[in-house]
Amino acid sequence: MRYCVFCEIAAHREPADIIAETEHSMVFRNRLRWVPVMLLAIPKEHRSQAELWADMGEVGELAVRVAQEQCPRGFRLLSNSGYDGMQSQDHAHVHIIGGQFLGEYA
Repeated sequence: MRYCVFCEIAAHREPADIIAETEHSMVFRNRLRWVPVMLLAIPKEHRSQAELWADMGEVGELAVRVAQEQCPRGFRLLSNSGYDGMQSQDHAHVHIIGGQFLGEYA
């Protein structure tokens, strides 16, 4: 398998601002800052988006828990899949965004 930055973050070999972590998943701060809260929830094991969405399990539970803590007034969970969906990392992940009103243009 080729280099995967999310696998490296999961293994603690690449730096990341880790917000929460379990044995099989983690949430860390996204380097992009389009809105006040931009986090990524990932399985530690390398999986595709389709595999993650087929069984969200612990990643989904952790994403919702952290989102509720970080964005008590509301949040958005989203996932890009494939080239046309603008997925930039092959490693499965869910974006947690919030910290402001996510109205018409967010």
